Amino acid sequence: MDIIKSSFEVFLGIFSNVVFVLTMYYLVLSLFGIIRIKKKDNIKPQKTFALVVAAHNEETVIGDIIQSLSELNYPKEMYDVFVIADNCTDKTAEKVRKLGANVFERFDKEKRGKGYALEWMFDNIFKMEKKYDAVAVFDADNLVSKNFLTEMNRMFLKGYKVVQGFLDSKNPKDTWITGSYSISFWSSNRMFQLSRSNLGLSNQLGGTGFCIETEALRTLGWGATCLTEDLEFTCKLVLNGHKVGWAHEAVVYDEKPLTLAQSWAQRKRWMQGFADVSSRYFWKLVKKAIKDRSFIAFDCALYSIQPIVIILLGVAMIINIVPNILDFSSKAIDLFHTINSVNASLHSILLTVGALLFILIQFIYTPFLLLLDGKLSPKIFLYYLIYPIFSITWLPICIQGIANKNNKEWSHTVHTRSININDLEKAN
Repeated sequence: MDIIKSSFEVFLGIFSNVVFVLTMYYLVLSLFGIIRIKKKDNIKPQKTFALVVAAHNEETVIGDIIQSLSELNYPKEMYDVFVIADNCTDKTAEKVRKLGANVFERFDKEKRGKGYALEWMFDNIFKMEKKYDAVAVFDADNLVSKNFLTEMNRMFLKGYKVVQGFLDSKNPKDTWITGSYSISFWSSNRMFQLSRSNLGLSNQLGGTGFCIETEALRTLGWGATCLTEDLEFTCKLVLNGHKVGWAHEAVVYDEKPLTLAQSWAQRKRWMQGFADVSSRYFWKLVKKAIKDRSFIAFDCALYSIQPIVIILLGVAMIINIVPNILDFSSKAIDLFHTINSVNASLHSILLTVGALLFILIQFIYTPFLLLLDGKLSPKIFLYYLIYPIFSITWLPICIQGIANKNNKEWSHTVHTRSININDLEKAN
């Protein structure tokens, strides 16, 4: 019995220290996202852009993004729109043609998914007679702020090769799921994206609303064809000495899933992709971090194992919360006697502090950040009150994602929210 107890104490000691360090790391990192330095310099448009929209059976929403991109405050002769009608069986391509945009139809039942479609389209762009300085990537359900290319132009002139825009929500008030998604994205933009930008670290690509310098894309190659092609390409960039810039004022509005089932399937796919990418890139990034003394590579390595981090933090909360709940039962007191005795140790104190800090970040600090960006409306606050339920679902989703990381079957999220960019910006 003593051996079991000693082993448990050793395990709890290691576990509690890891959780505490991770929590403090993310807390300190997030603090650097409070300050937002607005750029007031007026830079003339210099860069040309190929705007690529990935679409699979998106006839309901494709017209909205084409209209949105046609209304950007950027010289029309300096950008062109290209829509990939990828394995479409509806009228997406036909609708794009009627709207006067360029459409490239792709039919490949073996290489399915956005990553393969982008790689195919990039090759087509390289072969075009007209050359572009950079390529921007969007999803078919997106809407784009009118200053998007102006901000990207500014960032490229600063020397960045890849830049990610601010990921916003197109339908934050539709359901409690879309509200929870929106809260998650808004807080992440501040706590982890803007903070990394302020610290000079590499930001993370978010799957849409990003720009890549054409020459860098040609040199490195895309090669990101897994379920999370954005994470894969981010790791590839960092390994090759590049870092992703952040354009906080270049906003892309994305449609969020309406139901828990849709959300679960999408997030499970993300976590499968994370687990897959981390298994291939984590140790490479750690090696680069040690060899080159690169904190950028270390931070990227830590980000790549997000499913594991979420599981660790989730288990830490359970270890602290469950015994307290069951303390109301005499049987629970006996059941958790060993754990309660260990709770007096420094290890348990660290675990408790780590869990409490995680709760602080998640449920107290977050509203303050939403307030800074003007996102905390009465309805969003109501969604925020049940946001913990959404957060808890990440734990089983991450476990599923890790368990199914070798399942690379791509699944499509259906988009139905058609809205005009002008109406959306008025609403915001």
